[in-house]
Amino acid sequence: MLTLDALEITQGDFRLGADMSFEAGQVTALIGPSGAGKSTLLSVVNGFFRQTSGRVLWQGKAIDDLQPDERPVATLFQDNNLFPHLTIAQNVGLALGPKLSFGSDPRVAEMLSAVGLTGMEGRKPARLSGGQQSRAALARVLLMDRPIVLLDEPFSALGPGLRTEMLDLVRSKLLTPDRCILLVTHDPDDARRSSDTVALIDDSEVAPPVPTEELFANPPERLKTYLGI
Repeated sequence: MLTLDALEITQGDFRLGADMSFEAGQVTALIGPSGAGKSTLLSVVNGFFRQTSGRVLWQGKAIDDLQPDERPVATLFQDNNLFPHLTIAQNVGLALGPKLSFGSDPRVAEMLSAVGLTGMEGRKPARLSGGQQSRAALARVLLMDRPIVLLDEPFSALGPGLRTEMLDLVRSKLLTPDRCILLVTHDPDDARRSSDTVALIDDSEVAPPVPTEELFANPPERLKTYLGI
């Protein structure tokens, strides 16, 4: 369980409060208007930005004092963070350490196979389509094998069909009973398709996660405003 314990995040005039838990074995979608703090919240969880007060806990243990690379967290960003001068195998192999030789580790080929990229190990990112680049980035996250996975709109640049395909791949390959996945999205259809629960971020607060079907069947006023209904 990932717990945000009386978390307070401030930066200039910006403020965001969060006090809830996210269950393992679930995908939780974080939705809300631009600038509400969705990506900022992920930055605090993965250690790139420090909260003003409160704690971030995983399985009851605080992870606040850990550096980003020490936290039990893997993040998939919107731009995939693939190095253009490295092969896809080398990019994925970075999950094992900084040596480029890790690209030849058998586990890299296994992860590339799992996401449908067998035979593309030697290609560089520029020779892959957008969907294939997303698959490569997902393979790296799989190889990292961290219990908390943060998805910061990683598929927003893809068309509807490819985005749906990648969201299905996240559930089939990444979601396990002991892994907690947070997905930032602006698209309610993505949340409906891929998430077990949804947390609305608006008006400087993160609302506790609610089962997806329940939330959209009976949306609160803030969600109605966001959806324009």
